[in-house]
Amino acid sequence: MGKTVDYYFSPISPWTYLGHARFAEMAKRHSAVVNVKPVDFGKIFPASGGLPLAKRAPQRLAYRMVELKRFRDYVNVPLNLQPKFFPAPADLAAQFIVAAGRAGGGDAAMRLAGAVLRACWAEERNIADAETLRAICAEQGLDAGQLAAAAQSEAVAAEYHGYTDEALARNVFGAPSYVIDGEIFWGQDRLEFVERALRL
Repeated sequence: MGKTVDYYFSPISPWTYLGHARFAEMAKRHSAVVNVKPVDFGKIFPASGGLPLAKRAPQRLAYRMVELKRFRDYVNVPLNLQPKFFPAPADLAAQFIVAAGRAGGGDAAMRLAGAVLRACWAEERNIADAETLRAICAEQGLDAGQLAAAAQSEAVAAEYHGYTDEALARNVFGAPSYVIDGEIFWGQDRLEFVERALRL
């Protein structure tokens, strides 16, 4: 068994999407245990000095588009720079992912997270819609009915909010963040450092 990674992310983050498949493959290669922890960055940004897109300066917004295109081409992942259903509330999708982890473990949660991210950024699907999320679950071979019910339960909502509180307590401020042995690695462009940490 390898190291443990606490994986904090938003299921609607393009940067999480760009790194997710590479991180999943890397974790498997190093036999790492991944604790899948979707969090609410709507709560984390105000507490950590971050700004939602609508409040960012034009220069930052313009450079964000440059970087998205640059990384999309570099890692060769299909990505719509301006997807039809973005921005959108991510809480329900996050709770489906939490429910998948409770029902099927980390592998199920990672698989569903990847499918949800891809749905938004490559497939023009609305991940804020419950029926869309049910369909994505079914496509991943998961019990869509069970996960839909669990996703709206108090227990799953509490776990999701608990992950957000935990992320704040650990000084996580951006998505994706990978925490290994208490050390934060922020951003899919830090995956090389994540891999080095997994080798130690």
